[in-house]
Order: sequence, then structure tokens, then C-alpha cells
Amino acid sequence: MTVHETTVGAAGYVPTGARSLADLRAAAPGCQGCELHQPASQVVFGRGNPDARVVMVGEQPGDVEDRQGLPFVGPAGRLLRRAVDDAGIPVDQIYLTNAVKHFRFVSRGGRRIHQTPDRVHIVACRPWLVAEFAMLRPDVVVVLGATAARALLGPAFRVTRSRGVPLPWPASAERAEEFPVGPAQLVATIHPSAVLRADDQQIAFRGLVTDLGVVRGLLAGRGSQAPAVRR
Repeated sequence: MTVHETTVGAAGYVPTGARSLADLRAAAPGCQGCELHQPASQVVFGRGNPDARVVMVGEQPGDVEDRQGLPFVGPAGRLLRRAVDDAGIPVDQIYLTNAVKHFRFVSRGGRRIHQTPDRVHIVACRPWLVAEFAMLRPDVVVVLGATAARALLGPAFRVTRSRGVPLPWPASAERAEEFPVGPAQLVATIHPSAVLRADDQQIAFRGLVTDLGVVRGLLAGRGSQAPAVRR
């Protein structure tokens, strides 16, 4: 029997009586819904304004995030902050989280090398994501990269085909009935780590800012006073 075959999922660890993100955050460290909790230093739960107009969903914590216990505080997170600023999205209107709450990695030469979560990890951790969304009322959901897209939109969705295009939320979600909120919009784009890996980082960064500019435009259309995108 493989480790994946013994994965039970997070549903039994999400408190049914949770009334706030703080309740969920307090319960998350006890999650053993998949094997990733064993090698990881700690769970990394979402953070940000609970009344945020924008919810950004990434893949999983990285090495820095795993050590600090906060999402998007490593190199990719710093790049995302630059892109958010350039796009004119108020940072105090953002809630940040990940599809998978533990860091998946392989140790090699004294370093912890990122490994993309498998579908089983995405499915196992999905109850936490659903529970977070139950406490949030965003105007726009931003999907950062393929793993987050698979978690929210299903395995058939391709970020490269549909990035920067507003979609109805939660109507576009896989199992939309699990997200009884809205109506809102969803915009998919690349994960900021993809910019760091790109051959031409400047072009990739501009593309990310352009996609986030779509988000800023959607906020403006719903009454936001967000400034214009900086080129």
C-alpha cells in the first residue's frame, strides 16, 4: 500500500463549528490529512484582511514560508508584492492562501527542493480551502498558477489558455456548490515563481502585472478607488 493510498484528507480536521478564519487557523496545525504534515516544519495557513475584496490562491508554501509559517514571504512572495503594487491593487484588500497548506519537498545536498503537489494532496487539502472561502466574501478571486487552478477549477483548466480572462465565480469552480458565495469574478494568471524561472523575467513580470491589472479593473468596476496600472 502506498502513502497516497492511506491519505484520509483534511475533512475530519476542519472544525465544523468554526465561525472565523481565526478558528480555522487555530485548528490547522493539527491536520494530518496527508503525509505532507510529517516532513514539513509547520502548517502555513492563509493571512490577510478577512474582509478582503481580493483572494489570491497559490500552490503551496515554499522553504521560507515553511520556516516562518506565513504564505508568500519568500522570493516569489516579494515579487508578487511588487506586481500587486505595480498593478495598483491595495495590499490591505488582499487575502493570501495556498491550495496545499504544507510544504512538499525532497532533501538534496542539504537543501529542501520544491516538489509540485500531486492531485491527491490538492484533493486532501481542499476542505481547508473550501472552509476559508466560507469565511470570505471577495469581489475577485485570483488563481496563481496551475496547482491553484486545478484545486479550484479542476484538472482540465489551463492557465496558459485562459490567463487574464475574467470568469464568473463560483460558477466556474469545480463543484461550485461547495462555494456558496458571490457573485464574484475569477482571474487566472501565472504563479510568481514562474516569473523567477523565466528566461526573460522582465517580460514574464510585465505579463503578471497585466493580468493583475485586469483584477484592478474589475475592482474599479465594483466601486474600488484603485489607481491605474504602472507601466
